[in-house]
Amino acid sequence: MPMKIFFQVLLYIIFAPVVGGILAGLDRKFSARLQGRVGPPVLQPFYDVLKLLEKENLVVRRSQNLYIWFFLVVIIFTGALFFAGGNLLLVAFAFALGSIFFVLAGFKASSPYSFIGAQRELIQIAAYEPAIFFTAIGIYMVTRSFEVHTAVAFPKPLIIFLPGVFFSLFYIMDIKLRKSPFDISTSHHAHQEVVKGITTEFSGKALAAIEVAHWYETVIILGFVYLFCASNIFLGILLSLAAFFAVVFVDNSTARAKWQAVLFSSWIVTFVTSVTNITVLYYLHK
Repeated sequence: MPMKIFFQVLLYIIFAPVVGGILAGLDRKFSARLQGRVGPPVLQPFYDVLKLLEKENLVVRRSQNLYIWFFLVVIIFTGALFFAGGNLLLVAFAFALGSIFFVLAGFKASSPYSFIGAQRELIQIAAYEPAIFFTAIGIYMVTRSFEVHTAVAFPKPLIIFLPGVFFSLFYIMDIKLRKSPFDISTSHHAHQEVVKGITTEFSGKALAAIEVAHWYETVIILGFVYLFCASNIFLGILLSLAAFFAVVFVDNSTARAKWQAVLFSSWIVTFVTSVTNITVLYYLHK
């Protein structure tokens, strides 16, 4: 492995949870301001994780935590592939595999709440994965490569050629980041569920690992957004932050949808916008 790629991966592993945790803190602060509250400090997510690490690790079945650690490791591996400039299709498959381990952990907990949450997480995977794969295909149509480093080196912003693909990716960000109206598996808002869905039976270090894995996931999905303006670092970062806070705004402006709406609306948006965009590109390049 070239030293440059090694350092890119190392920086990702170290700083991605820091960035993800800060974004989670800004999410809470921004959400509180929208609701007329002061909100917790920006660093509160880190305090919460540190407190979880000190708590007793209670389990229904020992194997449930094993799947959580697999989930965390695979998500870290997924991000390492992405930030090493690897193949987007491989990144998409690894992203899905990490989520599957999370689902298996929910099923292993043998709780009716976590079981329902795990089922809903499967629905979410089915809802957002097509958009991620179409993003990879769209980038290939423009750059003639599935490699992340090729997309980053492309001289023009990809969003010029892929507005429909970008819109479908933005649409499913609510699902991947588990925000309203598509927060059906974990229900992070207290008014939506009495219990915490798939994470109901997790505590201590396992719950801390889930939170850290979600921070890594946030950085990865924002990395996908960044690719659409990667030709200009400033514009790429600005687009990623704008997309993130737009999702937070939607989260605080909508109520939770039913799982049927989550699945079918995401499929309709993805196949209408992405397929149309890719079809037009195909005929333009023909």
